[in-house]
Amino acid sequence: MSDAALLIIDMFNDYRHEDADQLAANVAQILGPLQRLQNAAREHRAVDIVYVNDNHGNFNASGHDIVRSAQRGRHPELVEPLLPTDGCAFLTKVRHSVFYATALDYLLQRLGTKTLVLAGQVTEQCILYSALDAYLRHFDVVIPADAVAHIDENLGTAALEMMRRNMDARIVESAHCLPTACPPDAAQC
Repeated sequence: MSDAALLIIDMFNDYRHEDADQLAANVAQILGPLQRLQNAAREHRAVDIVYVNDNHGNFNASGHDIVRSAQRGRHPELVEPLLPTDGCAFLTKVRHSVFYATALDYLLQRLGTKTLVLAGQVTEQCILYSALDAYLRHFDVVIPADAVAHIDENLGTAALEMMRRNMDARIVESAHCLPTACPPDAAQC
């Protein structure tokens, strides 16, 4: 049983799409903090890691297929450091929210999760919509600002502010967002 989960969202991307170059540049900036957050979560027994990735319209794709496709994409250096380890949950999604048409809510309920740390890409899209759906399901939401990538900087900044104001999300640096470093009642770490 865990009371916190780190959701690594859409990091297995082949970067063969519109805005891919701009996104890849921003992902490169968050890669270090996100990798450190992932490693810290692996070492922390009260934090589960759940990978949730878009299936890019391929409903036959397994998590392994999605990761392999990303490794063969234009920026494998942005994929390799975050590869899932055995035993981690990997869910595929079909739209922006990690909850839409996935078993995530059921999994989190079974794990006893109360707090979600949302990291990955894209701040103004999948992170924002996932935060809203998490908030609607009464999860505490934490966004490590240095571990989410945007396409448009202004929209990314606005999305972070919307999550903070409208969804009571705690916007913190990745080094301060795991439960032991940031108690649930802290306004900001």
